[in-house]
Amino acid sequence: MNRDRIKGTIDETAGLAKRKVGESLGNTKLEVQGMVQQVKGKVETAWGKAKDSVHDANQEAQIKHKTRMDVELEQATRNDNRGNK
Repeated sequence: MNRDRIKGTIDETAGLAKRKVGESLGNTKLEVQGMVQQVKGKVETAWGKAKDSVHDANQEAQIKHKTRMDVELEQATRNDNRGNK
């Protein structure tokens, strides 16, 4: 979990609280501010999830690349050993 997701969760929660207080008090301005903060939090959370997905995909690609390179190196070593016999 990255900072964007954490910040998004905090904004969503704070926005929900603000919206509920606004509803309870009949304060439309506070209610709307809470809704806006909730939406901001949802966007931040989505952005954080997207960044995590890209990071995970990049790590997986690096692992696959390293594994492929190890296999190719092993095959090349075997071929060299066969040629030297």
